[in-house]
Amino acid sequence: MQDVVDRIRRFRDERDWMQFHDPQNLAMSVTIEAAELLELFQWKDRDQSKEYAVANRERVAEEIADVAIYLLELADNLGIDLKSAINAKLAINEAKYPVEKARGVATKYTDL
Repeated sequence: MQDVVDRIRRFRDERDWMQFHDPQNLAMSVTIEAAELLELFQWKDRDQSKEYAVANRERVAEEIADVAIYLLELADNLGIDLKSAINAKLAINEAKYPVEKARGVATKYTDL
């Protein structure tokens, strides 16, 4: 992934956009792009959303990429090793949602 982060930095720096890419604006951008991804599935039921994702794979991929680009840049700018952060969070989630209690249910960990 480092090559992708390097490309994001290069893209940003060639345009002198670092001045706009503070944590608040990047976090807002993640949310805005996630909302654009969500909008693709708005008003569709489960089956329709699956069909849409298959039929519009490239468009969905572009929106997912937008979210990922801002998220990767935010982590990079804050000096957060995203792989380590993800692994740490997965360990926390594994403790919160033990298989024997959480398998097949969508119950929040506080109610398991």
